[in-house]
Amino acid sequence: MITIYFFAGMKEAAGTPQMAWEIEDTTVKDIRKKVKETYPQLHQAESAMVAVNEEFAGEGDIVQTGDTVAFIPPVSGG
Repeated sequence: MITIYFFAGMKEAAGTPQMAWEIEDTTVKDIRKKVKETYPQLHQAESAMVAVNEEFAGEGDIVQTGDTVAFIPPVSGG
């Protein structure tokens, strides 16, 4: 199982701070696709940074069972 966490506006839009996905190995790109399919209202999923096990990850990075994935939406401010 892979645990996926949402932060900031993504958490509110999804209505949950996290989801679990029963899959063995996948990529960040596939997780982003799964999140967009599960929560189509999460428009920020396309531009959000993704961290795997607390380290920023690229689209092709492998995610394995037991890993945690965090979607971190862009922030603005001064």
